[in-house]
Amino acid sequence: MSQTVPRAVVPGHSAARRVVLAGALAAVLGASLVNGAVPAGAAEAPLSQGRPVTASSSERADLAPSAAVDGKESTRWSSRFADPQWIQVDLGVTSTISKVVLNWENAYASAFTIRVSDGGGQWKTVRTAQGEEGLQELDVSTTGRYVRLHATERATRWGVSLWEFEVYGKRNGRPAPSASPTKPAPSASPTKPQPSASPTKPQPSASPTKPQPSGTTDPDPEPSGTPSKGPVPPGAVRVAEFVAECPFTHRLPDDPIVFPGLPGASHMHSFFGNTTTDAASTAASLLKGDSTCSPRVDLSSYWVPTLYDGDKPVEPTGTTFYYLGEGVRDDVVAKTRAFPLGLRYIAGNAKATGADNTSRARWSCLHAGHVGASKNFVECPSGTKLETYLDFPQCWNGEDLDSADHKSHMSYPVGNACPSTHPVAVPKLRMVLRYPVSGDPSRFRLSSGPGYTMHGDFFNAWPVAELERRVRDCIRPVVKCGPDGKP
Repeated sequence: MSQTVPRAVVPGHSAARRVVLAGALAAVLGASLVNGAVPAGAAEAPLSQGRPVTASSSERADLAPSAAVDGKESTRWSSRFADPQWIQVDLGVTSTISKVVLNWENAYASAFTIRVSDGGGQWKTVRTAQGEEGLQELDVSTTGRYVRLHATERATRWGVSLWEFEVYGKRNGRPAPSASPTKPAPSASPTKPQPSASPTKPQPSASPTKPQPSGTTDPDPEPSGTPSKGPVPPGAVRVAEFVAECPFTHRLPDDPIVFPGLPGASHMHSFFGNTTTDAASTAASLLKGDSTCSPRVDLSSYWVPTLYDGDKPVEPTGTTFYYLGEGVRDDVVAKTRAFPLGLRYIAGNAKATGADNTSRARWSCLHAGHVGASKNFVECPSGTKLETYLDFPQCWNGEDLDSADHKSHMSYPVGNACPSTHPVAVPKLRMVLRYPVSGDPSRFRLSSGPGYTMHGDFFNAWPVAELERRVRDCIRPVVKCGPDGKP
């Protein structure tokens, strides 16, 4: 369940203060405001109130994470202006958790997850949701000591901001004492998260304004410093791979990465996977959509310039998207991280003027042994298909979900490793498309131009837990998995 109560909003970001509409709040929570605090039940107090709390960043010293658990609507936490961000509370003991209430300021998260942990380095996603300005109540049924809101995409140009982050349920024991249950100590600096009073609390990231490279910003790594690997089943094919078969969905002159919010501004694109993709697509909207992919759980969107045979558009009949752990050393593969939700980037060059190094795609003939593989169209014998394959970069800078050129936050490996500027290894996405055409290549063109302008766009909308499972069970242990993510 997710309910949102509207609020009266005073214009402005930093100075904005909203007043709870008592009648609407009573309809949802059956309570009214008492001394500025927002109870979730008549006499129920949140387990999170006054507990130790940390966050990925703070906009200023007076907007520290402790303000989100102090029970006051006159104070708030606000992050820096970047994606992703998180805030995490230590309940002091493993607890039965039934509900999370988020009291969003104007700057809310359009996409986020709720995660729990017992403190051993493993996080479990229990809710994936889209934020809405106001009071948002999320029913959950889980247990854990640490509860984290992980915001993957901001709804505004500001950070993400909460008046209150409330966790409800029942403690299963006596909690470890809070550093100061009624008056949390301020952060030592505007960007340094408040430390935990508990010695078993996960350690914060080395830099609260620079999320850890997993894209999930977990501050509690495995003791070895190496991500956990899934088991290797007997007889498994030792290739780091899982796949998604994502048939063609629709054509539009839209590009939500290059021209977001501008329908018709792009050359014609052929879309695969998510059936809702258009110029207005965001991570939040994709999560609400449907998919042609096998597995259907993959709600990501993939698109390329449309191929024409003369003036007739031709769509591929083979559409495979491989996720691979190749191209880097084994020790790099073992530390591969899942893409963060909302990561988007482009491979290839739509503006290429020749078959140079910016032309990443290759063209060949299916069932002809890749003979004549070229950066431009090739002539395929009758009975074969024109095939293109394109490798996307697999090294991420660990910070940005996008960049001005939609490429510079990603990098290809250098010397079989990720460069220091882009230290985070993610799966290599390989796009393989097979078109039911053959013969004279002079008949063919792309909506972007010649064959060497072939490029691909990727907008990640895999459910967080599912993608992390596939990276853990297929990529890191070097196991070949199918569309179901199993060997």
